[in-house]
Amino acid sequence: MTATAPDGSGPPAAADGDAGGNGVRDGGGDGVRGGIRDGLEVGPIEPRIQTDPDTADEDTAGQDAADPDTADEDTAGQDAADQDAVDADTAGQDTGDEGAAEEPHRHLAHSWQEARQLAFDCAAPLPAAPVPLRQALGRTLAADVVALQDMPHYASSAMDGWAVNGSGPWILAEPNQRLAPHQASPIATGGLIPAGAKAVLRSESGVIDADEDGLPVLKLGGTAKPGDPRNGDHIRKAGEEAAAGDVLIKRGTVLNPAHLALAALAGSDALPVLGKAVVRLVFTGSEVVASGMPAPGQVRDTFGPQLAAVVGMLGGICTEEVKIGDTYAEWLAALEDTDPAADGLPADVVITTGGTGRSGTDHLRRSAAELGGRLLIDGVAMRPGHPAVLAELPDGRYILGLPGNPLAAMMALSTIGAPLLAALGHGPIPPLSEVPCGSTIDADPGRTRLMPFRLLYGMASPAQHTGPGMMRGLAAADGVLVVPPHGVQLGELVPAFALPWGAPLPDPAAAPAAQKPAAKRTARKTTASDGPVDWSALLD
Repeated sequence: MTATAPDGSGPPAAADGDAGGNGVRDGGGDGVRGGIRDGLEVGPIEPRIQTDPDTADEDTAGQDAADPDTADEDTAGQDAADQDAVDADTAGQDTGDEGAAEEPHRHLAHSWQEARQLAFDCAAPLPAAPVPLRQALGRTLAADVVALQDMPHYASSAMDGWAVNGSGPWILAEPNQRLAPHQASPIATGGLIPAGAKAVLRSESGVIDADEDGLPVLKLGGTAKPGDPRNGDHIRKAGEEAAAGDVLIKRGTVLNPAHLALAALAGSDALPVLGKAVVRLVFTGSEVVASGMPAPGQVRDTFGPQLAAVVGMLGGICTEEVKIGDTYAEWLAALEDTDPAADGLPADVVITTGGTGRSGTDHLRRSAAELGGRLLIDGVAMRPGHPAVLAELPDGRYILGLPGNPLAAMMALSTIGAPLLAALGHGPIPPLSEVPCGSTIDADPGRTRLMPFRLLYGMASPAQHTGPGMMRGLAAADGVLVVPPHGVQLGELVPAFALPWGAPLPDPAAAPAAQKPAAKRTARKTTASDGPVDWSALLD
């Protein structure tokens, strides 16, 4: 039986995966879904079929050197080897099977925009809950904080000295006893004002002397002025900061350290805050080492030092990190483990690294299916980060599977993880900006490319060293370009997003106004009759 193309429109693609005369760049043809002509998609098309060859290069750490698809990450163009991968990715990969439906491991990839929006829309904001004061820093207050009692709740001394009743000299009484007229008792700053006391005499304004009978008495001295102390001097009155029931912090406030101190003064031990996703990290890979120089066949752990911090910047709360190997049993145990972490918070999101490809050691999809989960996103038409996975388990937890290569993982986290954590945490979808592109970037039909860039003279120039397994380019980047499949021309505005740890991207519309030169002032020529210049007015 003669095999047909996936859309049934003609003969199959070449058996070796090379599109030959039916490639995208030479006018398209049979075997290209939706009709791609001259490298451009025309008319409505179905989601692009993704196949195994495009996932291995991003999910297998340490394979960049041998992967021809990674070399083009350092440049804006596409080489011949990469074009073959594009053709194979779009032409259906019919290698002699009876039909595309029977070929294993095929799935429909979402576009970058679709995946980003779906990750945001699939999650509902987590309900508000009380958290201890020490854990409330940076959280958004869900209800007003009111004073549970007067602040301060008792009259206290503002100075070290003596609490006194009436005018001196004063007979010394025992501390914390009711004072009769002309009595005094020692008191420290913050001490409770005893009953009967009218004022506090500062320690530097009084001296202990003896009366006619040789008994100790307190007299004015030192820095005291006649009439000191007047009634109420150096006494902090109860309720002078706030009365019981006063609103101290309004709902919607992002809590800072001073807010937490104020809440403690008000009598609160915990504060109601908007929900935030609790995240559990699962690091995989038996070849990954956490320290030292890796031997051949080993790679250093790049996720341990950075992933929890980035998740925190995106609005999540990492409470646990787990390291597992590459067996299915370990994967299944890691995903089904619902025991809360030490602080008692169960995970809302489980983020895994690696295991999203199609090799024998990639068990994410099988484990999620075994637990009754459903795949929401199974691959994204982007580069790097294509083999990203988002699944939802029956208990409401989300599983975000990141590729094993570090840059690919960070791009997948920005595409899917950032919107997901924002939605769970009551936030808006992360914003996109536009920046003028500093170079021409060729088309890559059907695939969005995420390119770290540096701002040079106001233009976004794609960074070097941005293969899926590299971090050098991202470490020096100012943001990430979202290059559409049709490419970008020099100077054209292109979507971009800021890095979680970086500064906001500049607004290109505001740049011309900021750079507008000031009007030149015409200098007046000095003549001999003007005489010497008097600069004295400048010194006033």
